[in-house]
Amino acid sequence: MISLIDRYIGKAFTVNFLLALVTFTSLFVSIDFMTTMNSYSNVAVPIIVDFYRYSFPSIVYQMIPVAAIIGTVFTISALNRNNELVALYSCGLSLARISLPILVVVAFISCVSYWLSDQVLPSFAQKKNFVYYVQMKNRPGLYSTVKTDRIWYRSKNVLFNIQTLNPEAKRAQGLSMYYFDNAWKLIQLVRADGVEILGREWKLKNGTVTVFAEESSFPFTKSFDEKIIHMDEDTGDLSSSTNSSEQLSVSQLNSFIKKNKEAGLDTTRYEIDLHSKFSFAFASLVMSLLGIPFSLSRVRSGGRVLNFGICIGVVFFYWTLYNSFITMGRYSYVPAMIGAWLPNLITIGVALIFLLRVKR
Repeated sequence: MISLIDRYIGKAFTVNFLLALVTFTSLFVSIDFMTTMNSYSNVAVPIIVDFYRYSFPSIVYQMIPVAAIIGTVFTISALNRNNELVALYSCGLSLARISLPILVVVAFISCVSYWLSDQVLPSFAQKKNFVYYVQMKNRPGLYSTVKTDRIWYRSKNVLFNIQTLNPEAKRAQGLSMYYFDNAWKLIQLVRADGVEILGREWKLKNGTVTVFAEESSFPFTKSFDEKIIHMDEDTGDLSSSTNSSEQLSVSQLNSFIKKNKEAGLDTTRYEIDLHSKFSFAFASLVMSLLGIPFSLSRVRSGGRVLNFGICIGVVFFYWTLYNSFITMGRYSYVPAMIGAWLPNLITIGVALIFLLRVKR
């Protein structure tokens, strides 16, 4: 049964969490909105507003762990500052028992965070990318319609079909390039097993070139071990526009990985993105756990400034660890599951070490 103390602590944390979430989300949107307005001064304001309207769920999703650690530290610090912790200790309650209602609420928030990433963010990401590439950058060819089995991209009279793309390593696999004339008749088809992307220069490996000539009823096909083609546009934007993981739910991403594995393609990037959908959802719980022992410092000397500094330090520690392992996972230095989950495990280990040093 939920006691009066549990409701009191849970309510205090919820208030602090919501205040932190609203504050940091508002600050992020305000600052980023002004930057975007300066960068895209020729774009109508309603279009930019639409961009942030579709970006808003993603921003909230990213701010949830920050709000969770701030809510945890400020709630327990307030109990400590008002000597309420001493009273709770005298009633026989341990620090773990006092923190339990906070961790229960954070666990629920983590489940909501996962639901957001799986059911809400994919559709909003597609709409956001459409506004960004079609209406803001005015380059509709960079807006790729991502399905569960392919990535499509258009550059003038050329259509690309890329099965897997690794922007960090500047590599692609399973490339098909369809060349059309001005009347949109297919004149050439280029296929390659692998591609090395070097700016405007693409190095194709192990492929074929098929030419469709009007004077011949049969197409002409020639194989190649290596072929270099020059692109009309810088492919840097192509790399940023084909992050299919954010546009797919967990089930769709699982299907995407399975089909590409069956085709013998590299799925490392997508595997770590899949595991990240789970691991990041529980970042709130991990950081809240780490914030508990730091909430027991002598807050009278530092007040809320010290609490805020503690929160920023914990967030910086976690984000550095998380991004480092995600990057290593994408470059295959560590397995995908380890790259996504090890930061959480390390952070939990650090939290337990500090908690064991606390007397209560």
